[in-house]
Amino acid sequence: MGTFTVGLVPHPTKSVAESVAILCAWKQDGLPGKGDVLLIALQSDEHRVAGAVELVDERSFRDRVDVVVALGGDGTMLGAMRLVADRPVPVLGVNYGNLGFLVEVEPADLPDALERLAAKRFSLEPHHAVEVVHSTSTDEHTFLAFNDVSIARRPGEGVVTADLVVDGTPYGHYKADAIIVATSAGSTAYNYAAGGPVMSPAVAATLITPVAPMSGIDRSVVLGPGEALRFQVGAGTRSAALEVDGRVVADVSEGCVVSMRLQREAGQVIRFDAGRHATKGRLKLSLLDLPLREDQLLELVPSDVRAKFKARTAHRRGGLVSAAQLEAEAAEVVASAEAEDEAGDAAP
Repeated sequence: MGTFTVGLVPHPTKSVAESVAILCAWKQDGLPGKGDVLLIALQSDEHRVAGAVELVDERSFRDRVDVVVALGGDGTMLGAMRLVADRPVPVLGVNYGNLGFLVEVEPADLPDALERLAAKRFSLEPHHAVEVVHSTSTDEHTFLAFNDVSIARRPGEGVVTADLVVDGTPYGHYKADAIIVATSAGSTAYNYAAGGPVMSPAVAATLITPVAPMSGIDRSVVLGPGEALRFQVGAGTRSAALEVDGRVVADVSEGCVVSMRLQREAGQVIRFDAGRHATKGRLKLSLLDLPLREDQLLELVPSDVRAKFKARTAHRRGGLVSAAQLEAEAAEVVASAEAEDEAGDAAP
């Protein structure tokens, strides 16, 4: 028997106290016949994880954890994966976000998820990442992106111009509002919004998509896992932003070089029901394609179902709701209505 160390990564602003309390209770019970549970978190998250949680620095966190629990949305999940990328331990996502393509577990389902985690009843989904090297005449910095990297124009600062070089061979040039480089898992994010294709997470590849191209390459390009790519930023790019998984990390201007290479299986995500999660992901994508708000979607369902849904969700009217919550509530209402209809048909 030994100690099972669980690292906590909370959402930067939302309260996750309920889940932290569940984790602390689980720690108190321990793993029957297997040892103790230890909870650790970063010192910078002290005020977000009050309870029986040890606070450590980043290096200690990365070196000690056996598993990471990310309490947030996809952004929190990506941050947790980047945190342990040098030692990619499994990451479990608990959804405190809005859409949640990566996270699988809702807060109410956390106790059951922890039981399955302790019993090792789960699978691991590997995630590729893009290693990014940003070089200027004086500096060089390295970053890691699990979703996407973009070189994006700032308003009033011109466009993004860059030559693309693949494995040392000139490939073409871009003149656009932005250039996105996505992993297969990240293809459903900025790339998808820009009109790029969706790739299966099982594909090890990098996907390049321009945003509002004016000349040069004007459609998506898919590169293999072993191909290194380089953007040589040209004239006209006065002040663009280098964004890594949605975070601005550097300024890009004429003369900069941004090099990228796919890092295979840089992260591991815990999945309890991979098939169901994939189905929910496809449903969320189809909902994103609909140019309708929630209230407009409700107009498409029968009036009796619509009335029941509105009554059921009146308690959170005007507040934010995640796609997963909306999906669950709507499914329960529809199932209830169908059951009532079947009962009515069966009545003499």
